[in-house]
Amino acid sequence: MIAETVCSAVSAAGLGIAVVTAYRRRFLAAARLAAYSLVPVGLVMTGVVGWLADTALSPTTWAGFGVLGAAWLLFIGTRAVERRRGTTGAERKAARRAERAAAPAAAVPPLGGTTAGPSARSSAPRPTPRSADASEDFSDIEAILKKHGI
Repeated sequence: MIAETVCSAVSAAGLGIAVVTAYRRRFLAAARLAAYSLVPVGLVMTGVVGWLADTALSPTTWAGFGVLGAAWLLFIGTRAVERRRGTTGAERKAARRAERAAAPAAAVPPLGGTTAGPSARSSAPRPTPRSADASEDFSDIEAILKKHGI
């Protein structure tokens, strides 16, 4: 009974504010306020407020909401981990099958007899050492600092 009275009072106050807003020639805002103001009365008339009042006092219902919340957290957590890995279950299974099929082929040495030994590594170009004069590296920085008087 109290919930219905409060909802009716909230709706009446909202409709009053909507009338004042319409008087100020802000009709779109007034219509929006009227729509929001009618929601509590609609909830009372459909019985949702009575159901919520009964639910709020029931420990079994709150335990059910807790179980639903835990299930939702588990679902969201597993989805986040799956997205972080970037794969789905089917993709992981296909990757495992491909690894198993490729493993015996990787164990066999190539037929040409050439392996990537020391001679193959020595043909790669080596980086040239930098000049011994370190002041050349900082000349542009010094010019900028002198320009700013530092």
